[in-house]
Amino acid sequence: MRIYLIGFMGSGKTHTGKKLAEELGFLFLDLDLLIEAEAGMDIAEIFEQFGETHFREMERQALHFTADLEEVVISTGGGTPCFFDNIEWMNQHGTCIFLDTPARILAERLLPEREHRPLLRPYDETTLPDFIQSKLEERMYFYRQATIIFSQDEAEADLTGALIERLNEQH
Repeated sequence: MRIYLIGFMGSGKTHTGKKLAEELGFLFLDLDLLIEAEAGMDIAEIFEQFGETHFREMERQALHFTADLEEVVISTGGGTPCFFDNIEWMNQHGTCIFLDTPARILAERLLPEREHRPLLRPYDETTLPDFIQSKLEERMYFYRQATIIFSQDEAEADLTGALIERLNEQH
């Protein structure tokens, strides 16, 4: 079984993915870290030196690499489902879970991190929520194609347990 976690940056894909993998006894893989290891540089450097098109090609190659893995939870980049046929590919090769997180929660989580996220650097506490809302609206068409949509409107006491329950319903 392959589980792909999708959602906007700050939705908790990496944190949730690690916990879910541990609970299931699966391997955890962060797609961005795989790309960085392959390139020998971080994502921001790839964007700066080669541009977004090159990065998205690398991202697609890394995604396709996961087809050979079993019993794995894969955290994807926020934009991964929105390029090429990536969302269809993930749905065909595993179970895709969208961590649907409201813009206000994302803004709270991302505000302190914006210096580490090049896309967010130009925004402050007044402009960040609108930027996030706008990006979410652009990406929602792709995110909503996930096999499982997990709404994070409220803090879930046992998020991992709730996700496992939803996975069991699907299989």
